Amino acid sequence: MRNDLSLSEVLRQQGVSRRGFLKFCAATASMLALGPGMAPVIAAALEKARRPSVIWLSFQECTGCTESLTRSHSPSVEGLIFDAISLDYHHTLQAAAGTAAEAAREAAMQANPDGYLVVVDGSIPLGNPGYSTIAGVSNVDMLREVAAGATAIVAVGTCAAFGGLPHAAPNPTGAVSVSDIIKDKPIINVPGCPPIPVVITGVLAHFLVFGQLPELDGLGRPMAFFGHNIHDRCYRRPFYEQGKFAETFDDEGARQGWCLYKLGCKGPVTYNACATAKWNQGTSFPIQSGHGCLGCSQPDFWDQGGFYHALSAGTSTSGVGLGVAAVAGAALGAASALGTRSSQHEARREVEQIVNSQPAAAGCARGGEQGKK
Repeated sequence: MRNDLSLSEVLRQQGVSRRGFLKFCAATASMLALGPGMAPVIAAALEKARRPSVIWLSFQECTGCTESLTRSHSPSVEGLIFDAISLDYHHTLQAAAGTAAEAAREAAMQANPDGYLVVVDGSIPLGNPGYSTIAGVSNVDMLREVAAGATAIVAVGTCAAFGGLPHAAPNPTGAVSVSDIIKDKPIINVPGCPPIPVVITGVLAHFLVFGQLPELDGLGRPMAFFGHNIHDRCYRRPFYEQGKFAETFDDEGARQGWCLYKLGCKGPVTYNACATAKWNQGTSFPIQSGHGCLGCSQPDFWDQGGFYHALSAGTSTSGVGLGVAAVAGAALGAASALGTRSSQHEARREVEQIVNSQPAAAGCARGGEQGKK
């Protein structure tokens, strides 16, 4: 399919009606957390938008991010690849292999001198070039070569965004993130192990519509999807407020759907859209399935203590002990439970006094990482 056609022209060729096109724009606006009034703006942008060339580089990774992408449903991966973007190079999804595959990558770079979008999944090993190579080229050399002509780079998955599992102690390969190497290009981090499917496609859809990266937080993540922590939007939050926590995975509290905080849930310090976008076409997410959040969209989540220990067992990415979150959480739960003795407002005031008496706790309880922005 020709890359010089606009998306609307491509859709018309495939028999998509104007009504269907506008519904697509409204769905895109909703997914990107934009108001309904933005749907016409998106439609106008897509009327003129050309299908950007996308080069997807896979380095030290498990293919989980690609597996996640192929399960996206809004927009679907088929629609995204064949209607919205031109995916010119991707090890797993392309038909070509070997010399033909590398020729496709080089052709895409030469055919788009004005820039293309680079998507990277997997960390980059610096300990030894031979740890991970493609067609005899080290990951770091290929990244630098392809990034040189890129308009922007999307680091998909925690490995590409923060180093991920390969970066975990003792980091035998010397694994680093994309942003540790590339300093002169716009980079958007879409962490997660793996990322939520619609977050991956949503970021690509935003770039297609607006021709630029979305608003980012202090860690380079899109605010539309990473602007709130999981805890704040979790359906178990009311039990947290009431001080009701499951003590084991099979006790009465667990059966009643109480908060999993004491079982190691990292929702209070993890920023992602899991509680709202969910997984498997919006069916569920780990906490809804009875398992606490692992914090996989945060830097160094593998090294933050046991997954089944309360937050006090680890250390936050800012160097502040995660135990302060436990102090604030326990205080909030206990104070909320005092509703028979005082009003909710008074209980919250008591919590604020407890939290404010510990400077480190105040920073963590109020959102920590958003404060870095």
